[in-house]
Amino acid sequence: MKPAGALAPASVAVNHERIAAVSQLEHIEAIEKRLWGAADTLRANSNYASNEYFLPVMGLIFLRHAYSRFLGVKDGIAAALPTRGGKPRPLTKEDFSQKGAIFLRPEAQFDYLVALSDADDRARKVIEAMESIERDYRSLAGVLPKSEYQELDNAVLGQLLRTLNPDELKRVSGDVFGRIYEYFLTQFADQKAHDGGEFFTPVSLVSLIAHVLDPERGVLLDPACGSGGMFVQSARVVEQHDANPTERLTFYGLEKNATTIRLNALGQTRR
Repeated sequence: MKPAGALAPASVAVNHERIAAVSQLEHIEAIEKRLWGAADTLRANSNYASNEYFLPVMGLIFLRHAYSRFLGVKDGIAAALPTRGGKPRPLTKEDFSQKGAIFLRPEAQFDYLVALSDADDRARKVIEAMESIERDYRSLAGVLPKSEYQELDNAVLGQLLRTLNPDELKRVSGDVFGRIYEYFLTQFADQKAHDGGEFFTPVSLVSLIAHVLDPERGVLLDPACGSGGMFVQSARVVEQHDANPTERLTFYGLEKNATTIRLNALGQTRR
């Protein structure tokens, strides 16, 4: 007979998993706040207004997130490539699209950009990275930030790249940069960096609505879609059912603000 109050082995395992999950979440939340604090302090010390800093920062977070997903699937894709004459065929963007990731050429990979020196024109290199992605993904043509980087000082841009690439993030699992992207959107909205902050509804509220709707498949229309949070959260609900949202859902949305439309397109690439 078990002592009163004793837990069965399965219950102990579940409790350990919950504790680990809470600890991981708290760690990620601390990272989010630390990254935002560092990026915003850099902005303030450089005398940039929030609306000048907004798109360049979100573009870099998009690049860092894309790189994280790229690395997460690259080895598995490479291992499964067919060979001819003992050599595997080259990686293609189709290989990565099947895994829900963006194919990044060497000049668009984040570690390459972080390694640039003060003697390099970082703005030009970031623009070239964005252009290479737009060439491979026509749906992103004209969407990614480019000319905005020419407004940033070379040293400030270098520090920002390093700020968004801390070693501790390389050891955290899950869609960390997806969370960081949303956290930064929230903070910029609070600062009214764009459109009076009206482009962004709090993630907690959008997530609640998406879980109430509980979409499984079909078409989802958001007539005031803003930065696309409803699409992202609906996709997550489908993933929680162990299904692929790109196969199950089709999204349509209406938005009048050109900058917000660009944010929306950036956000959709995170899925």
